[in-house]
Formats: sequence, structure tokens, C-alpha cells
Amino acid sequence: MRQEKGRGQRLRITFVKGEEVKYISHLDLMRLWTRALRRASIPVVHSKGFNPRPKISIAAPLAVGFTGQNEVMDLLLERPIAPRDFATSVGKQLPAGISLVEVEEVYATLPSLQSQVQSAEYRVTMEARDGKQEIQDRLEDLLSSEHLPRQRRGKTYDLRPLIEKLSLEEKTEGCYVVGMRLLTGDQGTGRPDEVLAELGLGELVKAVTRTRLHFASRSQT
Repeated sequence: MRQEKGRGQRLRITFVKGEEVKYISHLDLMRLWTRALRRASIPVVHSKGFNPRPKISIAAPLAVGFTGQNEVMDLLLERPIAPRDFATSVGKQLPAGISLVEVEEVYATLPSLQSQVQSAEYRVTMEARDGKQEIQDRLEDLLSSEHLPRQRRGKTYDLRPLIEKLSLEEKTEGCYVVGMRLLTGDQGTGRPDEVLAELGLGELVKAVTRTRLHFASRSQT
């Protein structure tokens, strides 16, 4: 791909955030990436000012305690690096629990990742204390609701428009797996823990994994 003159190179990285690092915060994750890139001698563009920061942009923060299978971030570089070389160099510097899925070059002029995120998919693993039909009934009752008023940070909001899809996917090893597709971005952000609280299932949760992010446009060329 031919980049626009003077704009540097923009790489889009898809990565896994696994069990080993699921309890680190978004800020700590940014610090982790900053250290790994520095140790790999990647020429990341930094912001101007008294406290320059590397131009790393993660599409959507992942809640502490959640894992992610396809997390996405953009990186602006001072000079071009082949995606394969980037993956080789940086992969050696990443700690257990963080691994690269894909590295691709995108146009520097594309809109920011944050502005393009529309929704996220989750898999929630829960103890199977209740029967399958009871869980299914709870999901259907919630989806049939017109409004689900809730409070977040002292403000009231409607959770229902933020839920695109709920499904009971499977039962395995004494657990149910519930699939969720929730809106995220400027239109509002649906959180799995709040959906589970509305379902009355919060105390049964064993694990939450964000499996995919959906974007308004993923054009790369």
C-alpha cells in the first residue's frame, strides 16, 4: 500500500488479551504495549508537548476481568515497516496472555477506530444452576421489553436499545454459554455485566470473552 506523503505509516493490529492479563486495566494495557514497542525498537510517532505519548489507539477499552479474542488497535509509525517484520519483532516482547492475531497496513487518513466501532460480541460462560428453558425464557423476556431503565454513574439510561442480540448458545461441562451483541460507541455502550444483572444471572458468571468488534467501515485499501 502506498501511504500519503508526510503522513507516516498506520498499522492495524489485532491481538488476544488472555487469561493471564485479564485483570490489568486499560491504562496498564497501554503501558504494556508502549514497553513492548520500545523494546522492539519500533519507531512510533509521539504526540507533541511536555509529556509526549506514543500514538496508540485501541478501538474500545475492555473491562477489567474480561478476555478478548480479537482486540483491535492502530499505531502510527515514523517510517514504514513490513507487517511481517513488525509481528516478528514485537511478538518476542509481548508477555504471556498477549499475542498477535494479525498485523495489516491501512491508510493513515482512515477515520479513527473509536469513531468506527458500532458493536461488540461477547460469550458469557455461566454456571448451569437453572434449566435451559428458564434461561431461554429470561432472554426472551428481556428482548421483548420496550425499555430497561438503569443507572450508571448517577445517570439514568435505557439499556434496551443497546442490546442487538442475545442467544443461548450451548451447554458444556455444567455451564451455559450466552452470546451477546451489544452496541458500543457514540450511540452508547452496552455492558455485559449490566445485561446479566438485568437478567438476574450476574452471580452465576464464570467468564466473559469479547469475541469480535464490528466497525462501520473496515476498508483497508
